[in-house]
Amino acid sequence: METGTDFNKTHIKPGTTRGCCIPAGPSEKRQTVNQLRCCKLASYNWLPDVDGPSTKNYVEVRFKNDHKDFFIYPAEMRLLEGEVVAVEASPGHEIGIVSLTGDAVRLQMTRKNFNPEKTEMHRVFRHARPVDIEKWFEVIALEKPTMKKTRVIAMDLGLEMKINDVEYQGDKTKAIFYYTASERVDFRELIKKLAEAFHIRVEMRQIGVRQEAAKLGGIGSCGRELCCASWISSFRSVATTSARIQQLSLNPQKLAGQCGKLKCCLNFEVDSYVEALRDFPDNRIKLKTKKGEAGYQKSDIFKKIMWYAYAGDTTNIMAIPIEKVKTIINMNRKGNLPKDLESWALQQSVSENVETEGDDEFIGII
Repeated sequence: METGTDFNKTHIKPGTTRGCCIPAGPSEKRQTVNQLRCCKLASYNWLPDVDGPSTKNYVEVRFKNDHKDFFIYPAEMRLLEGEVVAVEASPGHEIGIVSLTGDAVRLQMTRKNFNPEKTEMHRVFRHARPVDIEKWFEVIALEKPTMKKTRVIAMDLGLEMKINDVEYQGDKTKAIFYYTASERVDFRELIKKLAEAFHIRVEMRQIGVRQEAAKLGGIGSCGRELCCASWISSFRSVATTSARIQQLSLNPQKLAGQCGKLKCCLNFEVDSYVEALRDFPDNRIKLKTKKGEAGYQKSDIFKKIMWYAYAGDTTNIMAIPIEKVKTIINMNRKGNLPKDLESWALQQSVSENVETEGDDEFIGII
């Protein structure tokens, strides 16, 4: 192992905002100081001792806790997860943290549809040297002041854009400025001023509002850190259908997250609801009794209960288990009419139920 690895084990600080932290206790085998357990992009390597011949020179490296890429490294170099390495950039070199090694890299490539044979891969140059780490810490410290100054420059130019984040390249020759804007922005003059002010190559990269929330972070309505900032690394589209399936009230103020889009957590339990709803009869079918027809009002999916009310008397609804609902439907198909629904119901009044339930997410209607 190269001598640069010893430096990695003694000098990495947890406050570098790069998603690494120092473990307690003495070092063990395959354990390095900058552990990945507090990084949202950490990948669990369940094949740590398997080195396939097709993947022994491939490694996954992450940068600033919000993006990562695959690299190839020399056969004589040995890399462990958590080590700081210098990798090829365009131009110069970048400093990153190894997030995955071994045969698990092949599986990660397959999952992301990454073909190393058809894609030109950048190289890992070496383990990061002390001078590389020192400069890395210097540029990390410059990112927030640079972002604040850039916001002032953009405001002076009258540009309708928001600078969300700045990421310096490890060798301090280039910086990526992440921004959001509702309309197309002509930032040619901004690039000139930024190059003059910071003496670096400037790259402007537009991101969406979900990516903005992930970068800025925050506390959600649930009281926990935003999922996009803590563990979600890829975003799935969220539709109001997910809310309807879960019988949530279609209230935009409750369904929208801090990014202004529908909350990502609306997708978390949809599959469970869809699976549970397969046992439910069609709620468009009227229940016919000698007392009159009853129409569907709402459901409790996991208790497997459906509420019905007689036509013209929607204030008095009855909770009926779905098995009994199916029985009544089968009776109606055969031309038989039960006397009433009250004898089949678990509850005969909705007013008390609404007071005890109290949650408008629970009483929505599909």
